[in-house]
Amino acid sequence: MKTSTVDTLIWVLIYGGLLGVGLGLSVQRSDDALGTTVIVIGGAIAALGFALIYVRSRMKDTPQPSDKTTP
Repeated sequence: MKTSTVDTLIWVLIYGGLLGVGLGLSVQRSDDALGTTVIVIGGAIAALGFALIYVRSRMKDTPQPSDKTTP
């Protein structure tokens, strides 16, 4: 998988998960069980995004053909 794809996936998971946590906190006021479920799922998605930061840090950057300079 390309590093740019992982970078994009990281931010989508983090922001999507945190949005889910916020939504769950809002829903929890009217339905406790549903709100808690949405919070847990959103937190798990955000945690997956944070875990991908570690995976991305271990990936080697491969130079793109346009990055090569000719002497």
